[in-house]
Amino acid sequence: MAIRGILFDKDGTLLDYQATWMPVNREVAARLAHRDPQRTQDLLIAGGYDPHTDRVAAGTLLAAGNNRQIARQWHGMVGDLWPDFASVLAAVDAGFAELCTQTATPVTDLGVFVARLKARGLKLGIATADSVAGIHASLAPFGVLDRFDFISGYDSGYGPKPEPGQVYGFMETTGLASHEVMMVGDNLHDLHMGRAAAAGCVVGVLTGTSARADLAPHADHVLDDITGIEAVLDLDLATRTA
Repeated sequence: MAIRGILFDKDGTLLDYQATWMPVNREVAARLAHRDPQRTQDLLIAGGYDPHTDRVAAGTLLAAGNNRQIARQWHGMVGDLWPDFASVLAAVDAGFAELCTQTATPVTDLGVFVARLKARGLKLGIATADSVAGIHASLAPFGVLDRFDFISGYDSGYGPKPEPGQVYGFMETTGLASHEVMMVGDNLHDLHMGRAAAAGCVVGVLTGTSARADLAPHADHVLDDITGIEAVLDLDLATRTA
């Protein structure tokens, strides 16, 4: 593989999805529903939330959709309260960015983990369905943003997942070839994006909304969390030097 760069999804990958996003989803839905409990629940369910398991299903809007897609779905349900779609999108963008500063829960000590990867000489990037403002709001508390060579949100102009644009943007920014890139994410959108861009390695993690059985047919490796990536890199190195 000769992996020289890693492109990470953010939510469910760098950040634990359940701990970070369920409180945020509930609060933003409640704001859009003007605090009506039933309408709030209806918005969440339409986004993929299962009230019986208290979890968001893999591949649904709240799990894998970008802010614009989520806002489009919700606007169709609260149009009587929010006639203008742009105002719903603004409320979603602002609410997600604001509230993530309070709930962001990393899956490991990101400062230590990112430092170890940079010590290997790797280029690092983030490709998320969140906004750029949301990236900064949710990851700024951990002091790692300046260690990433590429940061892309749904509003960065590279196109939505699972289209390959964000991977191409990472390659263009870092000068890497596709076979030198590892794509890491918790959803099929992430894995399909990596495959569409011919990434050298596609890795699924289980800290988001997907189960191993969801990811395994589409990934080269499925890991409990991102800390397993170093073992994958070591295996690659051992294979190439054997």
